[in-house]
Amino acid sequence: MTVLGFWVTVLALVTSLVATLNYYRNANHQRFLLYPARVWMKLSVASILVASALLLALIINHDFSNGYVYSYSDRSLPVFLLASTFWAGQEGSFLFWALCSSLIALWLSPYTAKRKTEPYVMGVFMALQSFLLLLLVVKTPFMYLWEMFPDAAVGQVPPDGSGLNPLLQNFWMVIHPPVLFIGFAAMSVPFSFAVAGLWRKDYQQWIMQAFPWVLFASVSLGMGLIIGAYWAYGVLGWGGYWGWDPVENSSLVPWITSVALIHTLLAQRRSEKFVRTNFFLAIISYFLVVYSTFLTRSGVLGDSSVHSFADPGMLVYSLLILYLVFIAALGLGMMAARRKELRPVNGETEFVSRETALGAGMIILLISAAVVLFGTSLPIVSKTTVEPSFYDRTHLPIGIAIGLLIGFSLFVQWGIDEWRSMLKRSMMSLLASAVITAVLWFVGVRDWMFALFAFSAAFAFFVNIETGVRTMNGNVLLLGGKFAHLGLALMFLGIIATGKYSRSQHLSLPLNQPQQVLGYTMTYTGYHPTDDGKFAFHVMAEKDGKTFRLDPVMFDAGQQGLMRNPDIVSFLTKDVYISPVSLQQDDAHASHTHETYTMPKGETVVWGDVKATFVKFDMNDHSQGGMMASSQGMTIGSVIELSNGSAHETVVPAMHYSGTGEPRYTPTPSKLVNGEIQLVSLNVGTGSETSSVTVTLHRGDESESSVPETLVVEASIKPYINLLWGGTVIMTLGFFIAMVKRLKEA
Repeated sequence: MTVLGFWVTVLALVTSLVATLNYYRNANHQRFLLYPARVWMKLSVASILVASALLLALIINHDFSNGYVYSYSDRSLPVFLLASTFWAGQEGSFLFWALCSSLIALWLSPYTAKRKTEPYVMGVFMALQSFLLLLLVVKTPFMYLWEMFPDAAVGQVPPDGSGLNPLLQNFWMVIHPPVLFIGFAAMSVPFSFAVAGLWRKDYQQWIMQAFPWVLFASVSLGMGLIIGAYWAYGVLGWGGYWGWDPVENSSLVPWITSVALIHTLLAQRRSEKFVRTNFFLAIISYFLVVYSTFLTRSGVLGDSSVHSFADPGMLVYSLLILYLVFIAALGLGMMAARRKELRPVNGETEFVSRETALGAGMIILLISAAVVLFGTSLPIVSKTTVEPSFYDRTHLPIGIAIGLLIGFSLFVQWGIDEWRSMLKRSMMSLLASAVITAVLWFVGVRDWMFALFAFSAAFAFFVNIETGVRTMNGNVLLLGGKFAHLGLALMFLGIIATGKYSRSQHLSLPLNQPQQVLGYTMTYTGYHPTDDGKFAFHVMAEKDGKTFRLDPVMFDAGQQGLMRNPDIVSFLTKDVYISPVSLQQDDAHASHTHETYTMPKGETVVWGDVKATFVKFDMNDHSQGGMMASSQGMTIGSVIELSNGSAHETVVPAMHYSGTGEPRYTPTPSKLVNGEIQLVSLNVGTGSETSSVTVTLHRGDESESSVPETLVVEASIKPYINLLWGGTVIMTLGFFIAMVKRLKEA
């Protein structure tokens, strides 16, 4: 099946190219070629479906003669995780992307045929599909084990595979990547409509047909980002839901530009303005999707992101760059060719109008995208990496501006308005927002920038409530935008609460010895093995006479190192979050002291007679690796300077990501502390936090005293995080309602 699968993908590429050629010739007045174009397109789709079925069959049947199956699966995986290995690696994810695109093609073809644009839109779409299939042929999952790994003996099939990275062995692995890939594939449709519009010299009507697809692509990308954030927060134990990782950012940027496109499409539909802007945004959004793929798959972010794939080789690297050049040349080249006809509509632009407000919102969103794109791309041209605090600082004023613009744009009229009338209509929402902000100030939100952010979010919330009630008229389809804005406002409030006012503390919990932490009395009471071979550690938490238990999990994943999963108890106003760090147990043959310290970046911590300073992270010497790699790895060190007044020493305790899993920590000997220093966790800093590391000192001790079994954890209080998750659900619902409405209009 391995050989058959490869040649079926070649057939998919050939038929896709022939379909592209036939659509192109049909668009140039050879009408008899429309039916053959459809046939060739469907043959390409059928070939991709067969190739996907073959790969899935190889996985389900544990055919470890296939290099891809061997690399990402084993016999112990349950069926649902076994199926998810389809997209766990580079090769399989390329095939899954092509599969999503092919299914979209089956929907897009009759959609455009009904609207008399099929040869133009499908011609562009199939050209993009052809390029994707070329990547798939070059980076194919259909290779024998000895072809993928030259050191393997030819014809010798191992009894079991390497297995799926334990970090990815979770329910969300079945959902998160597919949703993102659907968004990636769907973003090519607005691009195709835009290029087809330029090709046909249709500068206005194309937006009606493209609008539902823009919403579909945007909601898919958005859902993928949200699911990934929840996965990181609730399962992976990273302590937060967003770390501004370069690969995370690369998927965020096209979502931001697609949201900007939604708003300017509304303005063009009403006033015929933003013609050039909409063509540009539709083109650049798909360009950024492919750019995201380049960042993720080329290996260029191997030194700055734990999500990136391993280096795929120079040929794939070159093809990804060529794909970017092709998209830019086709889209922007068509815009340049039509530049004389893409002049702005004559007429005065009023300062106070909804068109102006939407334009200002588009500019703010593009500034956000540019900031994230700059920080994400910086490692390509420099060894410098951007700290998460950079994104937090720059996006605080952006968030304030977005909230205010959402509010005022709904109270301003199309065409011409008067600012005094707009303020008068806004007065109730402004007063309600001022009251909410005053209450928040009273209860502790004393940072004036965050207070202003809270005011703008509350204003957006109340405006959408007010206008939604007034305009609904019994038609739920009119509320898509209102729900989306309501959800975003709640998300902003949740971000303020969790980003600024979360509290975290690293602590050691000796067995059966209560400790006071963050207002709770916490007691480690022991652990037990779970049915799947892991270990659950029991922490009892008590406050105000109420007791509950948290059961964080740790387990040894072999070469992948120690894996950790947090436990969370959710209340209406907060989450109590426990993430395990390590278990320290007394050595029966020798007595040692174990001291755990959290060290903020740049601050000095006293270790007895030694002063220690965490200087920086060191990621210059590790190998290429990535989130989906199974055999590659990467090492991140923390540079710590030690001094006792007369001697100085620099140590670099490190953690090693084997494959991309949870790290394995390597102790580093130190003469000044008379022992070893072991890195147990790191925090790159989110919200108002600075970067920090937590280390454990293992010192020799001549005393006869023993150390009790001790669980080291990170305990956190996440206030009002339910606002964030609830806001994402409401925002997603708004996108779906809007999509249904635009489909009816189209």
